[in-house]
Amino acid sequence: MSPQARWPITSASCAPEICCGSAAARGCAINLLAQIKAALGDLDKVVRVVRLGGFVNSAPDFLDGPKVLNGASDLMVAAFGDKGRHARTTVGVASLPSDAAVEVEGVFEVS
Repeated sequence: MSPQARWPITSASCAPEICCGSAAARGCAINLLAQIKAALGDLDKVVRVVRLGGFVNSAPDFLDGPKVLNGASDLMVAAFGDKGRHARTTVGVASLPSDAAVEVEGVFEVS
């Protein structure tokens, strides 16, 4: 599926980098699922989540990008159970289009 981007989410109860980034990654995953449902008509046609790739807009010394992407990964497991377990890459980048906080792309096996 095409990459889905989210902008920063702020909250008084949110630890800035990881918690808010994770919420943004979860939002990207929700958008991925919406795209799949629009394309297939039904999420039951997903055989498995093969891979997620994530880009985290961050400073060079931020090393918790994988924790940020857990927001997307955890949602896939919650949505699909064991079929949602997947391979994943996470890359920290200096900037993303439109100054998005996170971008997530996915590869899904469908029937």
